[in-house]
Amino acid sequence: MSAAAVRRLRPGRRPGAGLRSPVMADDEPMLAADVPVLPAATVMLVRDGDDGIEVFMLQRTMSASFARGQYVFPGGRVDAADHGEEFEPVCDGLDDATASARMAMDHGGLAWLVAAIRECFEEAGVLLARAVDEADVVRFDDPTTADRFNDARHAIHDGRQTLVELCERERLLLLTDRMHLVDHWVTPVGERKRFDTRFFVAQAPGAQEPLHDDKETIASLWVRPADALSMWQAGDLQMFPPTVASIRFLQRFDTAAAVVDAANEMDVPRAITPRMLFGDDGGIVGVRLPWQDGYESTPLPEFVIGRRR
Repeated sequence: MSAAAVRRLRPGRRPGAGLRSPVMADDEPMLAADVPVLPAATVMLVRDGDDGIEVFMLQRTMSASFARGQYVFPGGRVDAADHGEEFEPVCDGLDDATASARMAMDHGGLAWLVAAIRECFEEAGVLLARAVDEADVVRFDDPTTADRFNDARHAIHDGRQTLVELCERERLLLLTDRMHLVDHWVTPVGERKRFDTRFFVAQAPGAQEPLHDDKETIASLWVRPADALSMWQAGDLQMFPPTVASIRFLQRFDTAAAVVDAANEMDVPRAITPRMLFGDDGGIVGVRLPWQDGYESTPLPEFVIGRRR
């Protein structure tokens, strides 16, 4: 995503932000520099609604250790298993070298796409895959098929089955070539959990109905980008700055196909790492972005901000 697409992003107080103390570990403050930055991937599923483009969103559970109560796109961590060489034969049109080149990475790019597909299946029940002898995305409109894949969804989430095993059994190819990178954000220094997240976009399958899982997520909705922004501004839809920026990007397009086509033509987005801004009381009052005045001079917190949970 270009800087222009997110320049109007309105930094604001995070829900619940206030005077907070450094996270303590063994009675000692936790150094911000010691927090690992974990790889993560998320995918915006878009479709054509009656009144324009819509995107699918999930609400994180209030007990989540990260992003509690926030509305997000399906996604999560890139696991070590996502890097397995066994994925190349079940990925449609891409090997790791090609996927990595598209993301300006030396290697490992395919794992980000695999993780996005896996997390989307686990969290929302949508599987971006096709049968090896068909061009269309796999259909779940038959009840028997839907039940079979729903069982597989839970088995993969619980670790009783792998995504590769499902693809081999059902003779499927993951639609990695139909997903396109549109943004790249890194959690600010000072947060107790940090992620290096790549945002992808893909057209939602017409014969699959996404649903939240009632475990990590508690609600879901299809929403027009303009409506999502209005709800966010009114305080009715809590979203982190990267999510808001992605919604603004989608707002530019009239159809789902136009979004995907534009994403396919985009340059590789640079990583954006906001810096936290603090008020006089020590509370977080917003973020500063790399292209904004004062970014380089904005101090990084020495310790993790917040309380250990």
